[in-house]
Amino acid sequence: MIQSIKGKPVEAIVFDAYGTIFDVHAAVMHHASDLGTLAQPVSDLWRAKQLEYTWIRTLSGRYRSFWQLTEEALDYALHVLAPAHRGLRAAILEAYRDLDAYTDAKGALEALRAAGFKTAILSNGDAAMLDRAVSASGLSGSFDALLSVEEIQTYKTAPSAYRLVEQNMGVKPESTAFVSSNRWDIAGASVAGFHCLWLNRLGRPDEYADMAPAAIISSLNEVLGA
Repeated sequence: MIQSIKGKPVEAIVFDAYGTIFDVHAAVMHHASDLGTLAQPVSDLWRAKQLEYTWIRTLSGRYRSFWQLTEEALDYALHVLAPAHRGLRAAILEAYRDLDAYTDAKGALEALRAAGFKTAILSNGDAAMLDRAVSASGLSGSFDALLSVEEIQTYKTAPSAYRLVEQNMGVKPESTAFVSSNRWDIAGASVAGFHCLWLNRLGRPDEYADMAPAAIISSLNEVLGA
């Protein structure tokens, strides 16, 4: 084993992508001057529906690609909250393909790799989406693997989604730290046996007491010290 987190040997640090490495609100915020006070509500509803659609699709056994669900969720948000701005659809979607990485991402990843950890993304995002987002955000070379649930056509928090790490990287759950800003994702990953670090950027209250994280952090720069 390379190092440990809280005394537990860890070989790989696996990250969620959207909301953890990439700012999911950046796409709409690039058009905030057009949307005005509607920008944040549109972005919030878009994100909520995007996630809801993944859960419903998985529970129903009717997979659609993450990009399709992203489009459908944006259509819903614009129709409900900003119908006069539906002409922004194409531009917002294009911005979503090239989301900004959070400012703490690059430095944290460089530090982890310098410390000898394997690093990876495990995401609901399609493989092509992840490739483009990593490249656009200047994070090429920062990960040993970009793992997409597209491979199994089942979204997180299904246990099979988390098993993609061991199947593709050969690292067992007990030797894997998982970092996500999404508390529901941490719940799923904890059940899968990962050492979970909840990235609570917004200081939200904890949930799912029976599926608790090993540690709560507020920045990616805290991963090494967790």
